[in-house]
Amino acid sequence: MATGHRRMRPRTLLFWLALAVPAALMVADLARGSLAMDLLHPTGELSLRLMVLALLPGPLVEVFGPNRFLRGWVAIRRNLGVAAFGYGLLHLAFYAVDMGALQPIVAEFTLPAIWTGWLGFAFMLAAAAVSRDAAMAAMGRRLWKRVQQGIYAAFILALSHWALLDRDWAPPLIHLAPVALAWVLRFVVRVNRRFNRRTFA
Repeated sequence: MATGHRRMRPRTLLFWLALAVPAALMVADLARGSLAMDLLHPTGELSLRLMVLALLPGPLVEVFGPNRFLRGWVAIRRNLGVAAFGYGLLHLAFYAVDMGALQPIVAEFTLPAIWTGWLGFAFMLAAAAVSRDAAMAAMGRRLWKRVQQGIYAAFILALSHWALLDRDWAPPLIHLAPVALAWVLRFVVRVNRRFNRRTFA
């Protein structure tokens, strides 16, 4: 998303238009009579994949250094996180349409496969709500960063939500794998750096 009050650059506008295309197509499908139930998986999976893309560049920069490609990726990771929230919101909207009323939504809220999704969405909402530079300035960098780190909890909860609903951990684990690998590589790099500093101190 555009930060502060600066005008959105044409390249950023094109980026957001591209991200919006799948959403527009799915809403059009619903308008043409597709079942909302059939649109739950596409929105949920796209939200998760955008989260993966938002989570990867930070650790990869620490592992491989700030090359031009990774710097560009880091520059759009906040946009990717907000887009992940947008598709999570669309997922929730299709869920409400599919359920048709508030009572059945409330009735199944306590199921682990359901409340994990709601809680994950709450973490995403908090991070998206303070995604602007103005929010960072108002909150202070430390508190702002803690709220933003809620995306990690959202990611794990979303994976659990998917696995519990489908009773199949394989697809969620496939989405977890690149993020877990990046975290492991970052951990190894940090340990090596500490070891080298102590060795040559």
